[in-house]
Amino acid sequence: MQNPNTFYKEQLERNQIESKRIFKQLSLLSITRLSVFVLTGIGIYFTYLNWQVAVGIGVVGMAVFLFLLSRYTDLKSKRDLHKRLITINEDELRIAKGDFYERPDGLEFQDPKHFFSLDIDLFGKGSFFQFMNRTAVKEGAQKLTENLLSNDITNIKERQQAIQELAALPEWRQNYSAIAQGVEIEHSAASIITWLKDYKPFLGKTQYGLTIIFSIASLVLIGLGIAEIIPISIAGYWLFLGLGITGSYLKQINNLAQHTERAKDTFRQYALLLKAIEGSEFNSELLKSKQKMIQSEGLKASEIFSKFSKVLDALDNRNNLISAVFGNGYLLVDIRTSYNVEKWITEYSDKVDDWFEVVTFFDAFNSFGNYAFNNQDFTYPILTEEPMTILAEELGHPLLNAEKRVDSDLKLEEEQFFIVTGANMAGKSTFLRTVALHIVMSNVGLPICAKQSKYKPIKLITSMRTTDSLTDDSSYFFSELTRLKFVVDTIENDKNYFVILDEILKGTNSTDKAIGSRKFVEKLVKLHATGIIATHDLSLTEIETQLEAVKNYYFDAEIINDELFFDYKLKQGVCQNMNASFLLKKMEII
Repeated sequence: MQNPNTFYKEQLERNQIESKRIFKQLSLLSITRLSVFVLTGIGIYFTYLNWQVAVGIGVVGMAVFLFLLSRYTDLKSKRDLHKRLITINEDELRIAKGDFYERPDGLEFQDPKHFFSLDIDLFGKGSFFQFMNRTAVKEGAQKLTENLLSNDITNIKERQQAIQELAALPEWRQNYSAIAQGVEIEHSAASIITWLKDYKPFLGKTQYGLTIIFSIASLVLIGLGIAEIIPISIAGYWLFLGLGITGSYLKQINNLAQHTERAKDTFRQYALLLKAIEGSEFNSELLKSKQKMIQSEGLKASEIFSKFSKVLDALDNRNNLISAVFGNGYLLVDIRTSYNVEKWITEYSDKVDDWFEVVTFFDAFNSFGNYAFNNQDFTYPILTEEPMTILAEELGHPLLNAEKRVDSDLKLEEEQFFIVTGANMAGKSTFLRTVALHIVMSNVGLPICAKQSKYKPIKLITSMRTTDSLTDDSSYFFSELTRLKFVVDTIENDKNYFVILDEILKGTNSTDKAIGSRKFVEKLVKLHATGIIATHDLSLTEIETQLEAVKNYYFDAEIINDELFFDYKLKQGVCQNMNASFLLKKMEII
């Protein structure tokens, strides 16, 4: 694949050039459109005594004007697309430099009761979500979050293949995102789906047939009036009859229009996104299966959505006074359009849910594909059924600068439990989050920050950032005990969880903490749990001599020439160098 930064720079330049070219065309069309308008006005002014000629000039002038307006609108939409692509590539270049802290951080998705979402910097400022999220649809961000939090260890290989394929399609992904960003959606897809499924039609074929007959009669009367075969005033009375018929359905039509007004932008946007999905040939089974979901009886979902979007636009035209009066007075437009809307709802409302799901799936997986494309030096874990939970070479944290990041090898077998000690700031907590992200990213199907890794899929559960709660009237210590009970209860029901603990029982005295921590680790080992605990309590490391499943590892710190040095490397054994007193003195606190 192409170098990411090179690709983004090339795309940025290409879209800037195209945007400028289209701008020149728009300027020319604006001048031409104004000229046609002025010339039409002049023509009507000089021929108004011969009203037939004046009407002809007006009709031709209006037709040309509307054609130019349509052409202008299409070109403007293209230019807007290029402008969004410019922004997308500028953002990628900025994020590559580490500037991503103003992006949406997903903090609303953080759940203290979840298995791990609170503990591993998945959400919040500087989080993994903030760094990798590129979703453009609100539901897409939710779908992305669902994947990150799912703890799903099935079908990982299928997800890997889908992400690999999308990673190799950077232009397609960017175009999809640019289209998705083109419409600001105020109402959620879920609310629209609910309305469609609950909707009860008020029109039938009889009313629709009436609109056809009435429209034909209107055209005949108007034609006879223009030919002066009958008084033209009859056409005027006929207009009021049509308005009266439409008025009898006004309440129901207004209610329908109120809901379709909320939905039309969503359908316009989703029609374009579905078209992008349909127009691609995917090879991975997961992407192909999603593509099949938007096929309906030989018709493309994008065409079905597009037709519905046009019908909704037609209903929206009732806000135009001239169209509302003459369209309803002579053609019963609102009744016929409402019937077409209801017919679409009756026929397709049960399929919309699937189509929306496909759009949000691709929006979410585009973020995964983008992440894989941006990190081509990362590796996809080799999935195994052997009793080796993680065997990683040069494992590192994916958000750390590659030039400064220190990687470590990790070999952790099934039902092993590591006790990790180390000085303050030596890297224990970062290591725990590195391992946690390895598991989460591997389960999603993402490449991980390692030279290579062999991985037996396992779910994740953590206890690292317990907080007290004034709302629940619970102390810090009680909250921590509640969390630890949740961990034990989960492992008792399903041992296929990787447990990560960071300095547990902080809310009690050191002696009680040491005894309690020891008993808790012994409990987990008895349950055949796999995992890691980080601690400053060196007495906890004595368990290694008593339990075969427990292994001690540490992160070291050295004081050389009155300066503190860290190598951030995971080593086997127990840490002997602590630095709290040194730091207190160094910072002149004591």
